[in-house]
Amino acid sequence: MATIMIPTPLRKFTENRSSLESEASTVDAAITNLIVAYPALRQHILDSDLQIRSFVRIFVGDTDYAELQGISTPVDSASVISIVPAIAGGSSSQQPE
Repeated sequence: MATIMIPTPLRKFTENRSSLESEASTVDAAITNLIVAYPALRQHILDSDLQIRSFVRIFVGDTDYAELQGISTPVDSASVISIVPAIAGGSSSQQPE
């Protein structure tokens, strides 16, 4: 079973679980199974066209799935799938007056 790592901001939607096991054979099936199990995650991971949101990165091991075979990237029992949402914030280019 592949392991799906849940980032801290999304754990409130997975009963505070930091990781989940998935019997899926592809990234797409793993994400689909995750959302079926925890429907509140859908709006945080998928857009209205059911595609991975542009600000969410999915890694298989240390490699972005987009650099592999995208959502069709195969996974197995040794695979670790990490969901990495972008973090907003940072410094502004404007200086306070």
